[in-house]
Amino acid sequence: MSDVSVAQAVELVDAGGFLLDVREDHEWQAGHAPDAVHIPMSALAARTAEIPADRTIVCVCHVGARSAIVADALNRGGWTAVNMAGGMEAWGTAGLPIVATS
Repeated sequence: MSDVSVAQAVELVDAGGFLLDVREDHEWQAGHAPDAVHIPMSALAARTAEIPADRTIVCVCHVGARSAIVADALNRGGWTAVNMAGGMEAWGTAGLPIVATS
């Protein structure tokens, strides 16, 4: 499993990657990347059909711990996945857009 920087994550998503936010609902509502798809880590096993197998999956959480676990699990399950190091904290620090729904 590999970690990627925020800049690398943006490049991967711009090239067709799938940005997967695995945080809980309240975290998602507080602020997320505009292009992210929300599947909480706790719901992942039941919702794997929503994760494309033909794209690189860029996993993100708050600081990168949960998304590292998810990326590892996805890689073991046959997907190609990476972890965005620093999570949404790093995303915000980089000045990238954040959408809040609460």
